[in-house]
Amino acid sequence: MTFCLGIKTKYGIVGLSDTRITSGTETTTSKKVFTVNRDKHSFFIMTSGLRSVRDKAITYFTEVIEEQDEDFTKLYKAVNEFGHQVKRVALEDKAHLEEAGLNFNLFSIIGGQLEEDKTPKLYLLYPQGNWIEIRRGTPFVSIGNTGAGNPVLRRSLQYEDSLEYAMKCAFLAFDATRISANDVDYPIDTVVLENDHYHIIEKRFEQKELEHIGSFWNERIKAAIKELPSDVLGKAFGGISLVEENT
Repeated sequence: MTFCLGIKTKYGIVGLSDTRITSGTETTTSKKVFTVNRDKHSFFIMTSGLRSVRDKAITYFTEVIEEQDEDFTKLYKAVNEFGHQVKRVALEDKAHLEEAGLNFNLFSIIGGQLEEDKTPKLYLLYPQGNWIEIRRGTPFVSIGNTGAGNPVLRRSLQYEDSLEYAMKCAFLAFDATRISANDVDYPIDTVVLENDHYHIIEKRFEQKELEHIGSFWNERIKAAIKELPSDVLGKAFGGISLVEENT
């Protein structure tokens, strides 16, 4: 499993992924983000699914980019092409993988801005090669182990938020997932793309750099629970609500 997240705000896009690879009882670390930075032509791809499928699709796609880069003037065209390469890998490998009991399950988050895009775009690409665009109504998309992180994002994130705030939300969603699942862990890779900058900033963080933030958040949650206005919950223990006593 994995954890990959993309967030689109009015100021640009941020993304975050873990690097843990689990195979049976063995765990390793491997990058799950592929980035392209060229003149007015910047995007990233994050993937969740079989590593062999991911590597093959990225390799095929890289060859296309090298030969036909000028053909991709809007991000959706690059997304379509990566979808074609995923389907190409499916034709070559899907039947054999399924015979071995493995699912062809490559999901991808693709974000960026190409020369004719008015703003950065963010897409979710399915294993079948079709996609959806992530818009302001729900300005984030996550793939892999998503259950623990989504509540953090749905409670806190808005399209109008700054990229700095979005990155904080992304980290807290990752941290909630890391605590809840042993197949998601540090190091993490982040990407940031501001509107009309056409250059993705990529950074890797080790656990020792960020663990103080997780500790801070844990303490704040405990304090908030203690301060929760919950007199009415006293009824659960056979008590009388203090609100009712005062009326």
